[in-house]
Amino acid sequence: MRNLLLIAILFFSTYSFSQENVVVIVSVIDIRNEDPVRNAKVEVVQNDSVKMLITNHIGEVSFTSWNGTELLLNLSHYKYESISVKRKISLKNHSDTIRYVLKMAYIKEQTIGTVYVSAPGIPKVVYGSDKLHVSDFEILPNGELLLLTYPKQLKKGSNLLIYDEINVKNSFEVPEKAEELIHDYRGNAHIVCEKNVYGVHIMNNSIGLSQLEKEYYMRYVAPIVDTNKTKMFFSNFNKNYPAFDYFTFDQEDSTYAKILEIKDDLMMEHYRAEYKWVDVRTQLWARNKEIQTGIDAEIWVGANYFTRSIYYKELYAPMFQRNDTLFVFDYYKDKLKSFDANGNALDSVGIYYHYNKRKTGWKKSMVQDKQTGQIYAVFDRAGWTYIGWIDTKSGEIKEQVKLAYRYVHDIAISNNQVYYIYRPYESTQKKYLYKERLPYDFGGFIKENQ
Repeated sequence: MRNLLLIAILFFSTYSFSQENVVVIVSVIDIRNEDPVRNAKVEVVQNDSVKMLITNHIGEVSFTSWNGTELLLNLSHYKYESISVKRKISLKNHSDTIRYVLKMAYIKEQTIGTVYVSAPGIPKVVYGSDKLHVSDFEILPNGELLLLTYPKQLKKGSNLLIYDEINVKNSFEVPEKAEELIHDYRGNAHIVCEKNVYGVHIMNNSIGLSQLEKEYYMRYVAPIVDTNKTKMFFSNFNKNYPAFDYFTFDQEDSTYAKILEIKDDLMMEHYRAEYKWVDVRTQLWARNKEIQTGIDAEIWVGANYFTRSIYYKELYAPMFQRNDTLFVFDYYKDKLKSFDANGNALDSVGIYYHYNKRKTGWKKSMVQDKQTGQIYAVFDRAGWTYIGWIDTKSGEIKEQVKLAYRYVHDIAISNNQVYYIYRPYESTQKKYLYKERLPYDFGGFIKENQ
């Protein structure tokens, strides 16, 4: 009996160890002089997942895997010969980090076809069709595009397309009335329909959908802003309340910590004061609600009456993650605040570009480059869209880049290029997907959210 107990303990401890999370660091160097190779594309294939990473300024990428996992690493760079390397993760000395050093050979001579290089500000058609409009799009982790298209009206039928900017690899008919494409905190694409939300799964160029209840997704998945190796960052934002909090959740010990409160003090004052001006019947209703739920009667009145007025505006204070730093744009305190992964304050700088929006065209819209991690603010002046790069050290917008076309929409930025949907005014052309190269050359960054 004692021997059986020892065997069981050894078995379970071995199993637990085999499932241990491992941080894998891949260092890419030049085989000639061992200098770091920057901006090399590293395709990581493990189990059934594929992710695309770009080496940083010291030639490294990192990601999370598990002990015993077999990896396939495909490396490519326009200056170096592509290589593919297989590795099996095997922990030693109970370390939770493993490093692979891979060497790439410089290409002395290479014959290539005609290459068209566009200058910044020159728009290029990414996808255009005589039969289909582009309603929405998502840039996938491997650089390909997921397009939501329709022939005449979105509510009368739509299709999802996998597109690599050259060929349509596959298409799939959406089972419900589609509304838009969104992505969750892991970057996984979802399609929002009239009744449900569908997770989009792509494997071997095939599209599959998994159904989620719309209310469940919006309540439990959408509030999660981002994650890293052990932490989850989320908010309790409610569009009908002029305050919310950002939190961090530690997935190892299941503890919560509050990072920051966002509140519009002036809006909150008017919101609560609405209770004084409603009729007695409404006040009695609100009091009964307070007794039933414990939520103040003033909040019940504000949520049901003041939010319908022209004076109420939803809060906008987005959070972005870049490497191990969180950036929160608190426009109600005029501050750009930065925090570490544990929610500890690092810095705070003033921001003022959101003032005088009639003149500046501030749209309460911000976009993060999916590859470089850089953050941009979006402005609209007389229908012309301007993209302003934000210096997170000073909180200033150094310059604004004007897009080539007027009245563009659904803006996304990836790898220093801005994507958008556009159709010429009073034209019979379908809605096309375009892109323009921004006048920046920011390198990639490490983002651990797996």
